[in-house]
Amino acid sequence: MHRASGENYTRVKRLVESNHLHTICTSGNCPNIGECWNAGTATFMILGDICTRACKFCNTKTGKPLPPDPEEPKRLAESIRTLKLRHCVITSVDRDDLPDGGAAFWAEVINAVKKKNPGTTMETLIPDFDGKPENIKKIIDAGPDVISHNIETVRRLTPLVRTKAKYERSLDVLKYISRSGIRVKSGFMLGLGEKENEIFETIDDLFMSGCRILTIGQYLKPSPDHIDVVEYISPERFDEYRESALEKGFDFVESNPLVRSSFHAEKHVK
Repeated sequence: MHRASGENYTRVKRLVESNHLHTICTSGNCPNIGECWNAGTATFMILGDICTRACKFCNTKTGKPLPPDPEEPKRLAESIRTLKLRHCVITSVDRDDLPDGGAAFWAEVINAVKKKNPGTTMETLIPDFDGKPENIKKIIDAGPDVISHNIETVRRLTPLVRTKAKYERSLDVLKYISRSGIRVKSGFMLGLGEKENEIFETIDDLFMSGCRILTIGQYLKPSPDHIDVVEYISPERFDEYRESALEKGFDFVESNPLVRSSFHAEKHVK
């Protein structure tokens, strides 16, 4: 793990703060923030930093969000240009308070970033938008290079770990994206009490949904109020899951205790 310091780290931090942007790197207490920010990359989080859901694994603030900031698309696009990013990752909080879950705003952000940064590839890590095709289509039509939606955990543990989100709904979201021809990515955590056969079932389900890029990481409890870690999985077992997924046909698999969904994301677009 790289320390959260260094010239590039400081540059990214200043840019994010001065442009009033949010990142999942800080909101989610990501263990890779030093490595990514020193490499000049960050996962930007749009639509504010307050989520309408309260998943038991996630460190993002929950509550009543502020209205979307109409200047955010422009500020984000200019920040990505200033950083001279070849690849950017954009995610958001869940916005169940908005009629379309924020899908139209998402499309506005994607279009603004593409217009200002025509040579930059883009991954969008999206919510489920309640599984409504008309909202997911707004993201697809905006045309990012990769669309990611995380399944987060195995089927049995989903009601325990996620609020409102459903395992089958997430699979349906991935299937809908896959049919568009855009590259599909997903990820899940280990250490929440899942059994080995459930891990392989989840890998199978994701592959059948059309997902071809997969991330698997260790769940780390972000605060005393979050769900407990049941087990710390060895790096060797993570390697086994990676090999199994690659043998099944996934194009790219990141599987390691410290892996998070946007880790080495620049590799996934190729």
